[in-house]
Amino acid sequence: MTDVPPPHLTQHWEVQKSAATGRRGMVVSQSRDAALAGVAVLDAGGNAVDAAVATALALAAVEPWNSGLGGTGFALLHRAGQKRAEVVDFGPRAPGRLDPAHFKLTGRTKADLFTWPEVEGDANIHGPLSFVVPSAVAGYAHMQGRFGTMPLRELMAPAIALARRGLPQDWFTTLKVANAAAVLRRYPESARIYLPDGLPPVPPYQGNPGFFQLGRLADTLERLAHAGLRDLYEGDVAASVAADVAAMGGVLDVDDLRRCEARVLPCEEAAWRGRTLQLAGGLTAGPTLALVLQNMAPPVGTAPDAAWFVALARAMRAAYAERLSGLGDAEPKAAESCTTHLTVCDAAGTMVSMTTTLLSSMGSRVVLPGSGILMNNGVMWFDPRPGQANSVSPGKRPLTNMCPVILRDGERPVLAAGASGGRRILAAVVQMLAFIDGFGMDPQVAAHYPRIDVSDAETVHADQRLPEDVLAALWEDGPTEVVEHAVLPVNFACPNLIQDRDGQRTGISDALSPWSAAVAQA
Repeated sequence: MTDVPPPHLTQHWEVQKSAATGRRGMVVSQSRDAALAGVAVLDAGGNAVDAAVATALALAAVEPWNSGLGGTGFALLHRAGQKRAEVVDFGPRAPGRLDPAHFKLTGRTKADLFTWPEVEGDANIHGPLSFVVPSAVAGYAHMQGRFGTMPLRELMAPAIALARRGLPQDWFTTLKVANAAAVLRRYPESARIYLPDGLPPVPPYQGNPGFFQLGRLADTLERLAHAGLRDLYEGDVAASVAADVAAMGGVLDVDDLRRCEARVLPCEEAAWRGRTLQLAGGLTAGPTLALVLQNMAPPVGTAPDAAWFVALARAMRAAYAERLSGLGDAEPKAAESCTTHLTVCDAAGTMVSMTTTLLSSMGSRVVLPGSGILMNNGVMWFDPRPGQANSVSPGKRPLTNMCPVILRDGERPVLAAGASGGRRILAAVVQMLAFIDGFGMDPQVAAHYPRIDVSDAETVHADQRLPEDVLAALWEDGPTEVVEHAVLPVNFACPNLIQDRDGQRTGISDALSPWSAAVAQA
């Protein structure tokens, strides 16, 4: 007998997520509704790029806390018949009138979410001064215009239908909204939409949950379908966004929107077991992933052992020490950091790996009343201290954690992957690559296999389901915390992927994400 209670566990079940298989197209998303929208586009004759754009736009209506019209991101696409992948960079950029003087330091440290100095009123975390330029739609416009095959109106039809239907009002919606409610209530349109009667939406005690509307989002999607996606940057939607931001005291303006363009860049590459890993590079986590792989021996055997996990933890700590050497703690460590990742393959073999984000869950927590757009809080990526490598500066691009990857064999893409989850993304992507292409696991087995997370140069977080010898080895090697892999708290990133083995495609989404799914064409 002991007077010390056992550790409290939030869940006492074994969760199983089904993989999708087929020889045609496939979409994997953190929302099954959005994945179905992408598959509908494939069924209508669209290619993987068309389906990726349709899925991303649908997510604005069915996963608004992670991404949407107010977000940013990166896409990696390898078109069938092409020698290598290309990067569509629609990453974050600060507004041209963003002034470091807007972010006065209190003299305290933000101890709950960050290890950097606190800003008065958390102006860099939520509210109108926290917006970076919402470049996601510019990315989708560039992808659709350059690589797509279907008319925009057809691509947007599923998103419009989902927005008209409304956001599912189930337990997961309640959980996500409740998590941000303390700040959502500060902004009138956000509170009106997400906090009816001042409280998070609650599903019925019995029966089926209903849906609730997302302000003017459906009208904005309809407008973009008819006027073109660039209307958000040069047309009526742009004017509405700029007017709302100005009325709130923000600095994002029509000039920022008009200048917003996506860039197509060559991918970065890293050798991986006789194949080539293609990465977004630049200000993503891609270069750090390449460094981790460079510092590790190739996987041996059919499953990772204690020595492999210890080697991974060491490589991850060293890579983060180098990644942050010029930044200090300027890269967010927020537990609430939220993103979405989607992966697409079409019948011809084209693969798309796309990660988009609002940064925090619910981004800035500000819904613009004229357009229904929930805006990002990308200014939180910057260090609020002056004179740092990553300090707030007008027009500047910050370092991000997004890490879409595509593995190619010769000139053929064979695996596309990525994850959501802020700093946790990198460890998840590395391990999924190793589990599947290194240890030879089936994707469904890999998605359920316990992992570790190393999000800085110090502590390892280890899934309690790992074998005792693995946990003991990690403890002996350095500071280790044993945690649950649960819906909330979110201790591990949410990966998804598609593997192509001689035309047989297998897709899997994150096992612990309740809405996620892989959907294959019939």
